[in-house]
Amino acid sequence: MTQDSWTERWDERYKKEEFAYGMAPNNYLKEQLEKLVPGNILFGAEGEGRNAVFAAQKGWNVSAFDISTEGRNKATRLAEVNNVKIDYRLGLLDNLHFAEAQFDAIALIYAHFPAGIKSVYHRTLNQYLRKGGILIFEAFSKRHLEYLERNKNVGGPKDINMLFSTEELKNDFPDYEILELTESEIELSEGLFHNGTGSVIRFTGRKK
Repeated sequence: MTQDSWTERWDERYKKEEFAYGMAPNNYLKEQLEKLVPGNILFGAEGEGRNAVFAAQKGWNVSAFDISTEGRNKATRLAEVNNVKIDYRLGLLDNLHFAEAQFDAIALIYAHFPAGIKSVYHRTLNQYLRKGGILIFEAFSKRHLEYLERNKNVGGPKDINMLFSTEELKNDFPDYEILELTESEIELSEGLFHNGTGSVIRFTGRKK
């Protein structure tokens, strides 16, 4: 899949009036953020902004990025409605000019980057997190394909190489104190495209 077709796919999903994954924050993100003192946080593949806006409401200084113009437009409107600001940048990560050790936390919530770049992105994002900073991650596991076959409404990539394993995350983020790393079956009810039982990896780590 080319970069242009990938971008078009997400613009198509996000241009509808309804929010593809709802306006409420992801449950795991909410649970983890409530344990932390607000600081600077970066959201990857942030789409329509539900998680970034929640963090901003909780006092975080929020940055985010995605490839979808339509996603950023909806995130900007959602932020305005909730009287918060987010620094939302558009494009590929290498071109977005975030700084080394800029962030106290990084959140990757269903940030299923294309298979060929996902580990590269993870290593780049690691540079942007300060020592002692927290990484919060939830995304579909490789086992999720079994769930997707039974119920397409649960959503998620159909390419196993875009899905995750615990070993892959250990390899991509090696210098972390693991606070949680689990593969779990959960019930999703997030907007139009995450509904039903799925298999996810949840990872929270502190950078050493």
